[in-house]
Amino acid sequence: MNLRSFLAAASFAVATLLTGCSTGGTRNVLVASHSSAHPGAADQCCAAGCDTKATEAVYELRIYHIAPGKAEGLHNRFRNHTLKLFKKHGIESIGYWMPVDEKDQRLHFLLRYPSREARETSWKAFVADPAWKSAYKASEANGKLVEKAENPFFVETDYSPKVKKGNVSKGGVWELRDYTTPAGRLEHLDARFRDHTITLFAKHGMGNQGYFHLMNDQAGAGTRLVYFLTHKSQAAAKASFSAFGQDPAWKSAREASERAAGGSLTVQGGVKSVFLMPTDYSPTK
Repeated sequence: MNLRSFLAAASFAVATLLTGCSTGGTRNVLVASHSSAHPGAADQCCAAGCDTKATEAVYELRIYHIAPGKAEGLHNRFRNHTLKLFKKHGIESIGYWMPVDEKDQRLHFLLRYPSREARETSWKAFVADPAWKSAYKASEANGKLVEKAENPFFVETDYSPKVKKGNVSKGGVWELRDYTTPAGRLEHLDARFRDHTITLFAKHGMGNQGYFHLMNDQAGAGTRLVYFLTHKSQAAAKASFSAFGQDPAWKSAREASERAAGGSLTVQGGVKSVFLMPTDYSPTK
């Protein structure tokens, strides 16, 4: 490295310490290299909000539409085989849930990976595993267990609490909420959650369990916020949201955020919610 490159790299390192920009890991090397050639690049990247982390945990929310009469067969397959094989192949199980409404026969489960590349490697090994092939074949001897599957990929928002496992709901219910914003307004919704909403949720007895954005290559990326809450019960959830909606701090935050964005932060019909209960084999209760 010549003197000019060394001084540029040193300046970049000092700027990083002063600004607090995240530059950890492999991608840091790439950014530093770019900054050596273009001394202002690091500051421009920080100002633009660039993600300079080497890797970011990836979450996959899988939703299985269970074939009629096949729920117990599917649960048995997960209970006796799938979770063990996921662990064997480096697929981390966060939680497994069924809707409180028993008419809704959709198994929801959340998986975590070190990266998208790690996900592809793990799944390739999982589906090729003879133990999985045997379990799958035996479980579907009398017909398929799943009619349709959805599997969007997410990353955590910068304001999401750390996604935990264990009895975080303390025997209560989970709620999966999905917001769709008009184009260009997700950042305003994020700001409202970051600065106001999650604090007010906690104030009114709701547990913040994880907030996510779709990865850039997913349909709807840039317009959806998906998150999990926990409540003591559905009745408690109703009471909490009622108190939340009447809170002057919420009313003020909502009015200010919509004024700044130029309108509503969700499209018509863009707020969806489903109440869930952990399965008996779920790592998250």
